[in-house]
Amino acid sequence: MGLISGIGRLAARNAHVLVIEVPGNWQTRAAVERAVLMRGWRLAFSPADADVLAVCGGPGPQLREAVELVWHQMPGPRVRVEVRHRGEATTRLDEVHGRLLDTAHHRSDARDRPAAPDLLADTEMDHGDMDHGDMDHGDMDHGEMDHGEMDHGDMEMSPGGIPLAGGGEDRDGLEMDVLNVPLGPVLPHWPAGLVLRCALQGDVITEAQAELLDHGTPERVPLSDAVARRMDNIAALLALAGWGEAAAEARVIRDCLLGGGHDAEVAARTARLVRRVGRSRGLRWSLRGVRPLSEGDLGVSGLPAALAGDTYDRVLRMLKAADTDVVGHRISSDQLPRLVSGLDLATARLVLASLDLHELQAGPAEHEASHV
Repeated sequence: MGLISGIGRLAARNAHVLVIEVPGNWQTRAAVERAVLMRGWRLAFSPADADVLAVCGGPGPQLREAVELVWHQMPGPRVRVEVRHRGEATTRLDEVHGRLLDTAHHRSDARDRPAAPDLLADTEMDHGDMDHGDMDHGDMDHGEMDHGEMDHGDMEMSPGGIPLAGGGEDRDGLEMDVLNVPLGPVLPHWPAGLVLRCALQGDVITEAQAELLDHGTPERVPLSDAVARRMDNIAALLALAGWGEAAAEARVIRDCLLGGGHDAEVAARTARLVRRVGRSRGLRWSLRGVRPLSEGDLGVSGLPAALAGDTYDRVLRMLKAADTDVVGHRISSDQLPRLVSGLDLATARLVLASLDLHELQAGPAEHEASHV
């Protein structure tokens, strides 16, 4: 009992919070991130790293299943909370602090927790422990993947229900293992509700299919919040690129804008960040030549002309528009697979972050399926 109490007190002082954004609730997610960091807590990157699960918005049936799987993957002591709108972020985290100190709650949670075999009853695939090089997918959720609709051919299954890799021909004509892995929907700096089902050879995506969960509640960004939304996108891209200090500054500017501040100080901070990022040789070196898109490519994919060039060109456009109220791109999920095919997982995430998405819409096939 003393040990449990001590662990709870430690978690309350140094909580790691895994934040899940429901489509249409990016402002709530931003408010929760701000409240977490102001407390001296940290943002978690996987269920194994988390003490707290914070769901921003009311998830629909598809995303709720993903949330349940992530919750069951979290070790105790653990606390779960739903933040329905940004105005209650601080209050709900106050409640979380108290529950982290509640030893009786943790004992009850541990006693009533289902056994591991029951947790995987509805999922044939669990890649929570898979390591893809420098990319941490511990917070990847695979509960939404329906393998009844996927053709695994002669793929063998391990006793735990995890599919073993099959064979496939690589670009050199040699046979390599092929593994089907879904990215999302619970992944930091990732479009809300997106699941990208990838066929991998090594860590390279050879094929992909995209699905937007609970797409009946699309994200809507008022013109007045377009500047803050773009700064949020810039923060995500900088974080994925490994530049945490610049990403933190972008989040501070975002939070000031969401708080109603668009004064001279915010403008000056934005200008400094834009200059700093624009002058970074390291960022230019790492993003130059990554997924270049010509006018022909954009025409075939039906993507906006503003996405022309490589990932670094798109970053520069985001920075140039950092203090304007021009709304970013609204594209459909079925336009994404072509953009990530042939890329490794980490690079694919950078490319998606460079799209300056303000809204991700369901593709035509998903719309038809939802009306059947």
